[in-house]
Amino acid sequence: MKKIGIFGGSFNPIHNGHIALARQLRELAGLNEVWLMVSPLNPLKQSSADLLPDHLRLQMAQLALQGETGLKASDYEFHLPKPSYTWNTLQALHNDYPNDVFTLLIGADNWQLFHHWRNYADILAHYPIVIYPRQGSPIDAASLPKGVQLVNTQLYNVSSTEVRCRIREGKPVDQLIPASIVERAQTYYAIHHGK
Repeated sequence: MKKIGIFGGSFNPIHNGHIALARQLRELAGLNEVWLMVSPLNPLKQSSADLLPDHLRLQMAQLALQGETGLKASDYEFHLPKPSYTWNTLQALHNDYPNDVFTLLIGADNWQLFHHWRNYADILAHYPIVIYPRQGSPIDAASLPKGVQLVNTQLYNVSSTEVRCRIREGKPVDQLIPASIVERAQTYYAIHHGK
């Protein structure tokens, strides 16, 4: 039996903050692996003109995680009905990997919106949840329901939006994303924006 954390996102593109956070979550939550689940469509987000095609975001995530222990980029949601609701993903994972235990990893900002998620009560009833801090989204650990825990990870001051903006402006991004994907990210986002 493996304990696997599901860390979902658009990863548009994956950046050093995502990777450092995934490392910390794996350790603090006592997980064997963290799967960075590249999402084809977030039901709570408007479709973005900035969103690269699924396979390109996955490719960069896979490259960025090469050599990382216990972290892997997953295209699992690409093969599920869209939009990709977390409850559907967790149910499908449970059916496909019945011997493993899946933990949902979400930011404090998402926890504050959790009651809007589809089947949120079912997720709470059947899956452990680990929350990590986000700037401007305070969480009272004492108020959390059974099966939900807050872990004290670092705050990372980097975002995919910032990476995309810097690429558009011709600024360096080598401090923000792994060296293995700098050239690809610059090429993909430049082409995507018709430069």
